[in-house]
Amino acid sequence: MAFKSISRAPSVASLRNSLGLTRKLFSRLTGYSERAIAEWESGKEQSDSSRQRLTEIHRLQQALAEVMPQEEIGTWLLWPNDVLGGFKPLEVIERGEIDRIWKLFFCYMHDSESVAA
Repeated sequence: MAFKSISRAPSVASLRNSLGLTRKLFSRLTGYSERAIAEWESGKEQSDSSRQRLTEIHRLQQALAEVMPQEEIGTWLLWPNDVLGGFKPLEVIERGEIDRIWKLFFCYMHDSESVAA
């Protein structure tokens, strides 16, 4: 499996809009306040840690776009998932367990490759 190079995260507004999330939901996804998000969307400088977190969310978005249509990612984040114990992916991320989402992604990619082989 070849990985595409990951580009620098887009602007906060662009990332949020591409996920189809309100500021409130994007705030939950990133762990930052709605006010901070609004300020970043207005051009306020981000801290290194917030930039790192947004890059992580952007990378997740890019990975998910490989396995589902881009426009469905926001809905998927809000839908209870049996594989995640009935939790919504957004809730899993909020709990600090984004690794479970990555594991789900890699298992899906591995199974897809096994079927294609």
